[in-house]
Amino acid sequence: MFVTSFKLAGVEGIKVDSSAQALSQLNQLSSTTDVGLVLLSDDIGKEIRNQLTDLRTKKPIPLIFELPSPGSSKHDVDYRALLKQILGV
Repeated sequence: MFVTSFKLAGVEGIKVDSSAQALSQLNQLSSTTDVGLVLLSDDIGKEIRNQLTDLRTKKPIPLIFELPSPGSSKHDVDYRALLKQILGV
């Protein structure tokens, strides 16, 4: 759904169907210099959260941001703890 919506706005996107595919694409995108932001649905991201944190630690760009997927429930995120984990503090 995200990819289609952004394509309508003229933004290129890559559609994946699994967390493994998303992680593979993220690893490929992290080696390019023309991608600055990656939007990922939280239903895909939750299964690879530790790997996402590792990627964020190693390379701050592209910024990987998880968006709530349609129908997902709200949950609190401790951004302070997440930043500490990313920064290794």
